[in-house]
Amino acid sequence: MKIRRFLQVLHARRKVILLTLLVTTLTAFVVSLAQPKVYKSTASLVISYRGADSASGAGIPAQVIQGYIATQVDILGSKNVALKVVDILKLDQGTEVKEQFQKATGGEGSIRDWLADLLLKNLEVRPAKDSSVIDITFKATDPKFAASVANAFATSYQGAGMQLAAEPTAKTSGIFGDQTKKLKRNLEEAQKKLYKFQQDKGIVSADGRMDVETNRLNELSSQLVAVQSQVLEATSRRGGAQGAGDSPDVIGNPLVQNLKAELARAEARFSQSTQGLGPNHPQYRSAQAEVNRLKAELNAQIAAVSHGVSNNIRSLQQRETELRTAYNQQKTRVLELNQARNELALLARDVENAQRAYDTATQRLAKTSVEGQIGQADVALLNEAVPALAPSGPQVMRNTLLAALLGAILGIVIGWLAEMADRRVRTAEDLADVLEAPVLGVIGWDRGKEDKFQAPLLGMQQRPMLPF
Repeated sequence: MKIRRFLQVLHARRKVILLTLLVTTLTAFVVSLAQPKVYKSTASLVISYRGADSASGAGIPAQVIQGYIATQVDILGSKNVALKVVDILKLDQGTEVKEQFQKATGGEGSIRDWLADLLLKNLEVRPAKDSSVIDITFKATDPKFAASVANAFATSYQGAGMQLAAEPTAKTSGIFGDQTKKLKRNLEEAQKKLYKFQQDKGIVSADGRMDVETNRLNELSSQLVAVQSQVLEATSRRGGAQGAGDSPDVIGNPLVQNLKAELARAEARFSQSTQGLGPNHPQYRSAQAEVNRLKAELNAQIAAVSHGVSNNIRSLQQRETELRTAYNQQKTRVLELNQARNELALLARDVENAQRAYDTATQRLAKTSVEGQIGQADVALLNEAVPALAPSGPQVMRNTLLAALLGAILGIVIGWLAEMADRRVRTAEDLADVLEAPVLGVIGWDRGKEDKFQAPLLGMQQRPMLPF
C-alpha cells in the first residue's frame, strides 16, 4: 500500500484514532494520580576481597575475584538475607501484618517466608560499574520504612557474609586439626624409632664414632702390614742362620764373634804346638782340647742364635694372626657401623620430614583459624540509607507521555482494523483494484461549486484499453 492511501485511511478514521489516544492518555493520567506515592532509600556498601584458598594457601585467580562482586549481589538478594531482615525488624510480630498474611494466603505457609518474598520484590541490588561498591535500594510507601529496610539488608548481609566465609574456613580448620594430630603422632613415632635405634646400637654421633673406628681399622692394617714384613724378614734370616754361620744374626752376635776370635787364637796356638810336639804331648793335647772346646761352644752359640730366630718368627707369626683377627673384627665392625649410620640417617630424615610436615600443618592451622575469626571479606557501610524527602513515583508526566505514545499506536491499529472490516473506495486506485478495470476519468465535486468534469484520462498510457 502506498503512503498516500495509508494517510487517507488515517484521515478517514481520525475520530477513532483521536478517541483512542484521548482515552488511553486520560486513563494513564488518572491511574498515575490515584497510585500511592513510592519512596526509595539507598544504602551503599564497599566490599574488598583479600581471600586465599584455605586448603593450599594459594592466591585466588583474578577471574574468581571478578565474579566475587556478582556473587555478593546474589547473596544480598537471597531469601536467607531477607529472612534475617524480617527477624531484625521484627516484621512478623505486628497484628496488622498477621491479618494481611491471613487474608493473602489463608494461613498457609510461613509468615516469615511471605514477608521475605514481599521484601525481595521491592528490593533492587545494583553494583557500581568498575567498582567494589554495591547499592541496596528499597522502595515503599513510607520513607522511614524504606530506609530502615535498606539499612537492615546491609546489616543482614554483613552477618551472612561473615557466616558464609567462616563456615568453609571452620571446616578447613577441622581438617587441618585432624591432620595435625596425625602428623604429630607420626613425628613422635619417628622420634621413638630413632632413639631406640641409637640405644640398641650404642650410637650417639654416627659421624664421630665412624671416624674413630675407621682410624682404628687403618692403624690395625698398618700394624698387620708391618708384622707381615717382619715375619718375612725373620723367615729369611732363619734360613741363613740354619744354612751357614755368616748369617746377619750370627755375625751380629757379640758372643759368637768373641768365640770365633778365641777359636782363631786357639787354632794358632795349636798349629804352633804341632810343629815341635807329638800328638801325645800334654801341650799338644791341651791345645787340641782348647780348640775343640771353643768349636763346640761356637756351634752351640750359633745353634742358640738360630733357635732364637725361629722363636722370633713364631712370635711374629702369632702377632700376625692376632692382628689379622683384630683387623677382620674391626673391618666387620666398621661395616656394621656404616650400615647403622645409613639406617640412622634414614631414621633422622624421617624425623626431619615428619617435623617439617607437622610445622607446616600447624602454621596453616593457625592461619586458617585466624581467617575463620576475622572472615575473608571486608564489608563496610559507605552510605547509610536515609528517608527520602521526595517520592520517586508514580511519575505522572512520564506515564502520560508513554500512554499517549501507546494510545497513538493503538488508535492507528484500531483505525486500520476498522478500515479492513469496512473497506471503502476512496481513490481511483481503490476503484481500479476492486473492479480490475481501467479508470477513464475522475469527476471532482465540491460543495458550493459547480459540477465539473475532469477528463485527464488518468493512466491512459499505462492501463489497457477496452475493445470498443
